Parts: sequence; C-alpha cells; structure tokens
Amino acid sequence: MQQPTLVILAAGMASRYGSMKQTQSFGPSGETIMDYSIYDAIKAGFKKVVFIIREDFAENFKAIFEPKLAGKIETAYVYQQLDKFVGDRVIPTERVKPWGTAHAILCCKGTVNEPFAVINADDFYGADSFVKAYQFLTTHCNPTTYAVVGYELENTLSENGSVSRGVISINDKNEMTAIDERLKIFKDGSRIVYEENNVLTELPSDTKVSMNFFCFDSNFIDLCEKEFDSFLDANIQDPKSEFLMPKMADHFIKTGQGVIEIVPTSSKWFGVTYKEDAPVVQANIDALTGSGVYPSNLWA
Repeated sequence: MQQPTLVILAAGMASRYGSMKQTQSFGPSGETIMDYSIYDAIKAGFKKVVFIIREDFAENFKAIFEPKLAGKIETAYVYQQLDKFVGDRVIPTERVKPWGTAHAILCCKGTVNEPFAVINADDFYGADSFVKAYQFLTTHCNPTTYAVVGYELENTLSENGSVSRGVISINDKNEMTAIDERLKIFKDGSRIVYEENNVLTELPSDTKVSMNFFCFDSNFIDLCEKEFDSFLDANIQDPKSEFLMPKMADHFIKTGQGVIEIVPTSSKWFGVTYKEDAPVVQANIDALTGSGVYPSNLWA
C-alpha cells in the first residue's frame, strides 16, 4: 500500500465566525486546533500533510506552520481558487466564497496521488480517529472502498447555534447507504432536531454523522473533476451554491462505483463554528493538556 496523506481543508471563509479561525491559538504554547490534528496524525503514522488554503493568506499561513513542522512531517500546499477547473465559464462577480469542499479536493489534482484522509482545519477530532483512519488507509482503502469516520450526533453539537452535519444511513454490513446534509441541526429542549422547509424533525442522539473526516483513494479526485462540470452547468449563477464532498461521497455510492465503510470512533468532537464556541474549545484543550493527554508544547 502507498503511504497515505493527510489533507486539511483550510480555505473556508468562516462567515459565521468572523475571523481566521484556522490560525487562532488555543493551546498553552499557541497551538491551533490544526496543530492537535497534525500531532495526532503523526503519532498514528502519517508522514505528509497537504494544506488546502487560499493563496491570499499563504504567506502568513506558512509562517505559522512551517517552523514548527519542519523535520516532523512533510508539508505541501494547494490553493483553492474560484477559477480553477471552471474552463472558459464566466464566474459571476457576486461569487466570493470558494466553490465548496469537493472543489477543494479537486484542487489537489496532481499533488495528491495516494490514498488520503481529509479533515476540516477548525475541528478537533481526537487521537482515536486518526489511528483508525490510518489503519483503514493502509489496509482496506482502494478505488472501490472508501471510509467515513462516524461520530455520535450528540457529541458534535454547539451550544451557541445550529450546525451542519452529514447524517449517515448505515446498512447491516456497516456501510454507508446515504449521507444527507442537514444544514440546521440544534437542540430543542431535550430533543435534537433539524429544520428543513420550516419543519422540525427529531434525530436520535446516537445518530452517526460525518464531520468531514473521510478516507479516500486518489481516484475520488477524478470523480470530483468529472462531476464539477455538471455542478457548474446547474449552479454557477447561484452565488451561495457549494460543490460538497459529502454529496460526492453519496454519488459514489448511489451510482454503484463502490462502498463507503463506517469507521466508528470513541473520540469526542469539538470545534469553532461560532465565536462563542472559542471558550469551550479552550476549556477542552486545557483539560486534555492538564490530564497529560497532550504535552504543554506539542512541538518542543
């Protein structure tokens, strides 16, 4: 098996958060959430990380990460730009935000040619997830078999507003049969619900959800390239349309191209969707550091 790569999605605009949360310090020695993911990935066996970022903040981004990662893991950078892979189409002037997570993966074409795990920059996933992802990528991953790390819904909510989650349907073989992106999930009293078309639907607290932690063969990049043209034909005039990785994963299943296994994790997720989430993230990291799960300086 080829040595797998960790791909980190860090090009988002963070519209709900209001600042560059990808590089915000939370750890006792100035660590970002990403630092903890990379630290856990290295311990699990990963030897290379690819950052997907916007070119306009590349210089600052590299200044933060290159010094501390030098000699610890190989790094590479991919720039997600609106004009990549759009051909001769005219991009509407009101389009500002990136095309979405599947387009970000597409921008890795030519840089990532091996099995890879993909995560969000602003989510804390926990060490167990990286151990299991690395194990899958080095033993089971192939062009017709991918995986998604499944978290329990109740462990992925924010107390400060609604969240978007990929709700996973699972068969008796522990394979994903569908993933439905629910864009507004929140607590409603003692219930967890999602809102769609002004209708509230309850979800069990142990529902398996995706936190955009997938394990793919490199052929997934080709799938994204193939489908991006169709997406643009239908959506290029919609300034808020997004070409999303979970939708491509769902398409992979529904079109019979392969299976996506569920990798359940005992890890508890936390992250920064809203500014008000920052103190919660800080408290969680302080607790993990205080109990010795992580050193006070990850890269010393």
